[in-house]
Amino acid sequence: MKKLDWYILKKFFSTFIFTMLAITTIAVVIDTSEKADDFVKSGLSTWELITHYFIGFIPFIMSMIFPLMVFIAVIYFSSKMAGQSEFIAILAGGVNYNRMLRPYLIGSIVLALIFWVAAQFWVPRAEEIRTSFQATYIDRNSSYNGDPYRTNNYYLRVDANTFVSLHYYDTVRKSASGFSLSKVKDDKVYYNLRAEQIRWDTSKKNWRLENIIQRNFDGLQESAKKIDSMHINLNVIPKELKRDQYLKDKLTTPELKQFIRMEEIRGSEGLNTYKEERFHRDATPFSVIIMTMIGAILATRKIRGGSGLHLAIGLVLAASFVVMDKFSVTFSVKGNFSPILAAWLPNIIFSALAFWLYKRAPK
Repeated sequence: MKKLDWYILKKFFSTFIFTMLAITTIAVVIDTSEKADDFVKSGLSTWELITHYFIGFIPFIMSMIFPLMVFIAVIYFSSKMAGQSEFIAILAGGVNYNRMLRPYLIGSIVLALIFWVAAQFWVPRAEEIRTSFQATYIDRNSSYNGDPYRTNNYYLRVDANTFVSLHYYDTVRKSASGFSLSKVKDDKVYYNLRAEQIRWDTSKKNWRLENIIQRNFDGLQESAKKIDSMHINLNVIPKELKRDQYLKDKLTTPELKQFIRMEEIRGSEGLNTYKEERFHRDATPFSVIIMTMIGAILATRKIRGGSGLHLAIGLVLAASFVVMDKFSVTFSVKGNFSPILAAWLPNIIFSALAFWLYKRAPK
């Protein structure tokens, strides 16, 4: 590390921190004004609002704007240096163009690693705080939400040969009024169990069935048996049955991987939302490196218009990246687009753009 590296890195990190804090503060002020009525209705004190909401909201908003703030910070301080002919002096002093870009690469890797760790572990824990407040004090007053405690039907695959259905499951009482279990072999049902009621037994950590009819099938032969009550292990716990629209945001990456694996075993549908989130947590930190290099290549060149033109170009590119990212996510969640490709497609396209800009950059 030479003086040149420390000089650029100091400007890089200081500008990024200032930009991030400024935009985050503005976001907190705007969010507070929008939710002022909900905060008053919640009856919580200022300190409780900080610990029950804002301590989760701030990491959430920072994770959303992190790559863009890095990009804008690079554009801003680099265009200022270019306007003062600092890069011309650096190159004229015999410093290679690639060597000049090295501190940008180092800085972007450091920030990308910090963001990667945050996306895998820290942000989900913060989201657990924010979404809990959102669900308790904000979503419950929304006219768009139905009954949050009752759902109609659940269809699960417990293992490769066992299928379960629950009807009118109550997430508060952890019970359902209808239950059916079928075991299949060679595409034929050989065992079926039906119960009028199923309830989670908190002491035994399994499910209690009541008013049961048990059937066994052997070809055309059928035998039936009535049982008053019994306990059964379905390899499913109550919290996995509660429909939580924020679940993918609250799970750490190891937990999210485990959840996807279990849902695939159960034959659940609509997992692209969770898969895309899992891959997105790796792709977004990598975009920090790409956006940094694009910003450095663009802004280190002194042009007529100065930093204003650089910032304008940067904002257009940033907006294009966000739009492309949202489109790919939508196609994955709503369609059959590959989740891993949806997460990485913007990075692939902008990596090609970065390479093209690099080849055309005056060195």
